[in-house]
Amino acid sequence: MPRQARRKSSTGIYHVMLRGVDKRAIFLDEQDNKKFIQHLKKSKVDGGFELYAYCLMTNHVHLLIKEHEEIGDSIKRIAVRYAAWHRKKYDRTGHLFQNRYLSEPVESDSYLMTVLRYIIQNPVKAGIVGKPEEYLWSCFNQYVKAYRGEKTIVDPGVITDLFNTFDDFYRHVSSSNDDKCIDYDSRMKYNDDTLKNIIMKKHDINNLHKLSVKERGKVINTILLETDASVRQLSRVLEIDRSSVKRATNQHR
Repeated sequence: MPRQARRKSSTGIYHVMLRGVDKRAIFLDEQDNKKFIQHLKKSKVDGGFELYAYCLMTNHVHLLIKEHEEIGDSIKRIAVRYAAWHRKKYDRTGHLFQNRYLSEPVESDSYLMTVLRYIIQNPVKAGIVGKPEEYLWSCFNQYVKAYRGEKTIVDPGVITDLFNTFDDFYRHVSSSNDDKCIDYDSRMKYNDDTLKNIIMKKHDINNLHKLSVKERGKVINTILLETDASVRQLSRVLEIDRSSVKRATNQHR
């Protein structure tokens, strides 16, 4: 079946998603996140696009950009640069990203505001953090800087024109919603027994309770990165209360 043609945006603004091939993790540690952002910044200069929002999750990336050159060229530049670095670091071969990225046009201010909130709330809705400001790898804290008049990675003018004050911005991006935007079915789905078997091949989870709080937190966070399981499911499988699992994953991000 032929691929469906991408919808063009009359405004030049797109919500873009990149995902790891076979839902694999593309960010395994803090250095990976920092390196992707470095390549994002360099590609932004080379391609001339405007960056309004971003969020780096374990196995996918959200971007909100306004194209200057053809959007596909900019996305390819970002993906190729990061993938080459990632393969070298982890001695990997083959593709890192799923070949066909997702994109949708953003044609109005109201939908721009929706996508902005959707991207910033991704780690909140995934149960990784409780508030947008707690997540290090989204654009939220870049807007904290922007409203202070400091230099940022993002191009804030379009957003700050929509929200005159930081309080206005914060109320919007932190408000409860049922926003629906393009998305992958990004979470790897296993039943509890299958997930437990997968985890036990690498980790002695029967003795988690014997570890210190710090060491237990490191193990739990590693398991989250390896499986992309939800906090709720990890709590069941590891037989640890949900708040402890969530606290452990937050402390090691």
